[in-house]
Amino acid sequence: MCGIAGSIDLAGKRLPDRGMLQRMADALIHRGPEDEGFLSAPGVGFAQRRLSIVGLEDGRQPIYNEDRTIAAICNGEFFEYPEARADLEAKGHVFSTHSDSEILVHLYEEYGEELFPYLKGQFAFALVDLVRGIVLLGRDRVGICPLFWSRQGNTVYFASEIKALIASGAVRPEADPRGLDHLFTFFAMGSSRTAFKGVQSLEPGHYLRIDLPNGRTVASPVERKYWDFDFPDWGQELDGDVGQLTDSFQSVFERAVDVRLRADVPVVGYLSGGVDSAFVMATAARIAGRPLPSFTLRIPQQDLDEVDEAMEAAEAIGAHPTVVHACSNLIMDSYEALTRAAECPVLDTSCAALLALSREVRSQGYKVVLTGEGADEGFAGYIWFKMREMARVLDFGDAFTPTTVLSRAVRKIGAKQSSEELKQIDALVGGPHAQSVMYSLVSTSRERYFSAGFKEELGGHVAYEDLDLDLERMARWHPLNRSLYFGYKVHLAGLLLTQKGDRIAMANSVETRYPFLDEDVIGFMSQLSPRWKLRRRMRDKYLLRQAAERVLPKNIAQRPKHMFQAPLA
Repeated sequence: MCGIAGSIDLAGKRLPDRGMLQRMADALIHRGPEDEGFLSAPGVGFAQRRLSIVGLEDGRQPIYNEDRTIAAICNGEFFEYPEARADLEAKGHVFSTHSDSEILVHLYEEYGEELFPYLKGQFAFALVDLVRGIVLLGRDRVGICPLFWSRQGNTVYFASEIKALIASGAVRPEADPRGLDHLFTFFAMGSSRTAFKGVQSLEPGHYLRIDLPNGRTVASPVERKYWDFDFPDWGQELDGDVGQLTDSFQSVFERAVDVRLRADVPVVGYLSGGVDSAFVMATAARIAGRPLPSFTLRIPQQDLDEVDEAMEAAEAIGAHPTVVHACSNLIMDSYEALTRAAECPVLDTSCAALLALSREVRSQGYKVVLTGEGADEGFAGYIWFKMREMARVLDFGDAFTPTTVLSRAVRKIGAKQSSEELKQIDALVGGPHAQSVMYSLVSTSRERYFSAGFKEELGGHVAYEDLDLDLERMARWHPLNRSLYFGYKVHLAGLLLTQKGDRIAMANSVETRYPFLDEDVIGFMSQLSPRWKLRRRMRDKYLLRQAAERVLPKNIAQRPKHMFQAPLA
């Protein structure tokens, strides 16, 4: 992982301000404390801070192609770079480094703008074709690596974090009421909105193309989607023998863990009391031939603490975890740092505990950590999925759905929303979904915290309007898959991968890797029949637990879901 930043003159002529690029890079030093690199060309300025993990000796960026006509800076990892490199070398491309990021420039040489299907991993990058005057800003499929941009006049500024945009001196830090409203609707920011006016997040699975002009015109950035989550049509999902399906899942998951162990530095892992992280760590130990160093949080509240369960999993794996204590004072003392890292108000105090966990990882000299995030999104692990599926016993397909009326009635009573507002919301998201009641209850805080002036600034805008959802495709999916898709797009990208993921880990110069968010693992989970995700509407992560029983004791593999929390004090 690294930090990237830069500016693009939409008139295509001005040389970038070197001092400005340096300020932007300095603002990202925590993302890359080991090196820096710059590119200055007519209309284009790149800055990069490096956290060296692959190609330690020769992976400095920007990275160029053979004749230095194409340059790129990248944050992230392309896990299958050895295979991609071998394929490109067979096509005649010549590599000059051992960095995984170098595949970017050669893939662009080979495929141009169509390179994205060949990029597998977690990434955010900027690439410039100096001959054709094309700039691409791209982000990975699920939103692990952040990338923000802002147009100020005829210049586009981009960066891994908003603080680097502000450091440019061109982007004014001003609150965006509509962005803040997302936090008081979803407790997450799962769209292009940010907490800052005029600053956009490049959405997962999207890229920005800018064609620098040759004449007097001004370029217009064009945003395009290259990927989205997808599910089979209702009734066409993957089904079959449980043993064969478990074999297939175990195979694709082991591959995902295996490639995420690729690094020129040691890889460690987070270990909680749940099956997800235990399965990751047990699989990693099996592949590596030894247990990985692991890190566990102790919460000083009996109903929240998972240390005993984590120690049981550690003993089964053969690991000896470092235990980090996360008390209420830790949360209070680190809240300012947490908010600075997340660059938005943080409503979940467990994020502060995870900040302490990444700090301990770094203090022991490690840079890369595996985590179990993403299993609940793919295998319906959260309580709201169960509640929705239990209620759906009243429905008969999509022809007769009394649960739609029931969901609106509950939300109308609990959140005091009008029938018209609820119908509008459901129309915007193809719902109701498993999360609908929860989000309506969260939104009741708007009445407590929003002043009359703030509401006037919102102008009747509804946060749901900003979500990038494929409603036409959703209508063809099983209702559970519709809710899973909604969770992937909002809860995962907007909370778990930001306030609990990249941002707080990279605040301490630590890269997090997610086997459950591997493209092939997501593809396999998405194809599965809902009955292999949520068995009889109550047994969550069914097929995952079957696979986990092969590498862990049954009591750990079948342990009920316990959502990670920290004291609200």
